[in-house]
Amino acid sequence: FAETSLFTGGMLGVVLSSNMVMFFLFWELVGLCSYLLIGFWWHKPNAASAAKKAFIVTRVGDVLLILGLAVLYWAFLPVIGSNNDPLSIYNIIKYVTQVSPFNLALAGALILGGAAGKSAQFPLHVWIPDAMEGPTTVSALIHAATMVTAGIYLVARIYPVYVYALPWADYLVLYIGAFTAFLAGTMGLVMNDIKRILAYSTISQL
Repeated sequence: FAETSLFTGGMLGVVLSSNMVMFFLFWELVGLCSYLLIGFWWHKPNAASAAKKAFIVTRVGDVLLILGLAVLYWAFLPVIGSNNDPLSIYNIIKYVTQVSPFNLALAGALILGGAAGKSAQFPLHVWIPDAMEGPTTVSALIHAATMVTAGIYLVARIYPVYVYALPWADYLVLYIGAFTAFLAGTMGLVMNDIKRILAYSTISQL
């Protein structure tokens, strides 16, 4: 219950953050809580292994996310100035038209990598079926409903970056989402475990 409450606090922080650095800190707190909850029954080898797998795969996405935030910072720094918080979501949206479309596209692609890790989109979707090793309430409420929407929320929150970027960044979101929808939907058809069906069903709809 304590870990679930901490997770809920982390998700609230993700939603309420007005700055991408603060957003990233809460994003990492959510990842830590996910690791703790998947491996809740740590004495079961399957649960311990699933927790490690989820942690490592989502960290790959997080490395891409932090690189994307670094690109955003250096792209917006000359326009906004260090005193005005270049990673404020408000400033990013306000000054997005004054930044190079290539820099926006590069940042958007890297940030999409972070979103794909957290939201279990291809090719970082491999952790989600194993994450069902956690308690059923955790699987249903967190890994198949709440946490996986965080990546989608991230892309939606900074969507003007994709609008004013070079077109391939927008198409990347489209193709990854469409392929994941098809892949996860078909994988869900052949699962025997209802929790895995729930997981694949969710990520196919994101």
